[in-house]
Amino acid sequence: MDSAEQAAGEKRVRTVLFEPLMRLGLGRPSTVTKAVFEEMIEEVSGKLAYMSEINLDALKEEIVAHPGGSREDRIWAGPQILKKAAEIDPPEETGSPLMRAVFASGMGREALRDGWAPELRRAVKDSRRWPNAFAASQLREKARENLRRLRLIEENMAAGRQVSDDDMAFRHRRQVAMNQCEKIAKLAGAEQ
Repeated sequence: MDSAEQAAGEKRVRTVLFEPLMRLGLGRPSTVTKAVFEEMIEEVSGKLAYMSEINLDALKEEIVAHPGGSREDRIWAGPQILKKAAEIDPPEETGSPLMRAVFASGMGREALRDGWAPELRRAVKDSRRWPNAFAASQLREKARENLRRLRLIEENMAAGRQVSDDDMAFRHRRQVAMNQCEKIAKLAGAEQ
């Protein structure tokens, strides 16, 4: 997304999501000051700039149906909005800052080189934590079976033997996952 698309997306989030919620009378979360609320709107708008108008309307409908606060008269806090937005319209897989940092590290480069990057990506995405040495060894072990299966599939294909639809689907998913990891690593490299 270039800067013009980003700016247009941020404006769309404000006009389709936040402004209508405030016109309906929903106030800022009680835990934030007015200044912090404005910063939250700016931050959330930047993160949700990719969303279409129809998906922003769906998110708005969810917030209106289940407002925050003890009197149910508040806009949700930023993390809650982002979580629901990801359920409605998951962002393109470019990796969080944590994900990009992991793939820019020696561990990430090793995972890409040795083929266990999809397991690393899934673990970081699920836990939102930097994997320690033990976790990395567990991920390598978990990947070993997947890599063995992939190697057998490719050997069978090269030999002209029949490969099941399940195996072909597995191979495709693995290639897509590796491509996503390479894309994240490339983005991480560009940021350094």
